[in-house]
Amino acid sequence: MKTLKEKTLKLENVDLISLFGFNDKNIKPIEGRFSSDIIVRGDNIILKGNDEEVNTIERIFKEMVFVLNTTGKLTSDDVETIIDLTLQGKGIINESEFDNIVLYSKKEAIKAKTPNQISYIKAVRENDICFAIGPAGTGKTFLAVASAVASLKKGSVKKIILSRPAVEAGESLGFLPGDFREKIDPYLRPLYDALEEMLPAEQIRNYIERGVIEIVPLAYMRGRTLNNAYVILDEAQNATTMQMKMFLTRLGPNSKAIITGDITQIDLPSYSQSGLVQVKEILKNVEGVAFVYFDKADVVRHKLVKDIIDAYEKHYSENNGKSKKNEA
Repeated sequence: MKTLKEKTLKLENVDLISLFGFNDKNIKPIEGRFSSDIIVRGDNIILKGNDEEVNTIERIFKEMVFVLNTTGKLTSDDVETIIDLTLQGKGIINESEFDNIVLYSKKEAIKAKTPNQISYIKAVRENDICFAIGPAGTGKTFLAVASAVASLKKGSVKKIILSRPAVEAGESLGFLPGDFREKIDPYLRPLYDALEEMLPAEQIRNYIERGVIEIVPLAYMRGRTLNNAYVILDEAQNATTMQMKMFLTRLGPNSKAIITGDITQIDLPSYSQSGLVQVKEILKNVEGVAFVYFDKADVVRHKLVKDIIDAYEKHYSENNGKSKKNEA
C-alpha cells in the first residue's frame, strides 16, 4: 500500500502566469499523467497523492521553473518533455541545489554556495529583517541585491532601495572633484556593479528614472516611510547608532530589509559607536529579525582573498600578543 502525502510548494522567483499558462494549460499535462491532486493557491501549489507521485510532481514543477527562468518561455509541449525526462530520471537541474537558487540573471542562475550563504538565503526568506555580518568577498551584498531583484521581478515588492553610509575611508569628500552627486557616486558604485550583473543596463536606467530602483546615501533616508519595498543597507558597520535606528524604523507595510557589514572594517571616528556592533545585542531576541555570520570560508572572490584575510588576521594576532607582553 502506497503512503498518501500532502506537500505545499512555495514558488520563488518565477512569473506564475507564464509558469501555469493561460487557463492553467501548463498544469493540465501533469494532471493528465498523474492521479494526484494539484491545487494552486496564490504562489503555493498543494500536492495530494501517494508519496512517490508527489515527489515526482515536485521535481517536475522545479524543472518547469528552471526552464522558464532560463529560456524566458514555457509551453505545454515543454511540460510534456519535462515530464518524460523526469520520469526517466534525466532531469535538467541538480535537485540538491535548486532551493539555493536566488535569481536567474542575464548570465546565470545566482545561488547560495557555502553553508553560511545557504543559511543566509533561508533567513532572508523567513524574516522581514536580516543582518549579514562578515568579511569582504563572502557574497553578503551580492546575494542581498539578487534577493531584492528576484522579489521585484516576482511582484512581491514595488521598488528596491539600496543605501550606504557616506563615510570617508581615508579620503576627504571635500577635495574630490565634481558636484555632490559625483562625489558620492564612488561610495555607491559597488551597488551599481551588483545590479549590472543581474539586469540589462537599459532596464537599470529605466528603473532608476522611474524610481523603481533608488541608490541613495543613508542620510537621505531620514523622514521616509518605505512601503512595498526591498531595502538594503550596505557597509552598515559605518552607520552610527542613531543612523541604524533611523534606518530600521523606516520600514512600512510589506517591506523587507537586509543589512550587511563587516565589523572589522569600521571607518567611523573613534568617538562614534558603530550601529551594527550595538544592534547585535539590542535586536538579538526580536522575532522576525535574523542574524547570519560569515567567515573566511565563505569568500567567493579570487582565491588570494582568503590568503590575504589570513595574513591580516595573523598580523593583528601577533601584534596584539606583543602589545600585551609589553603591557605586562
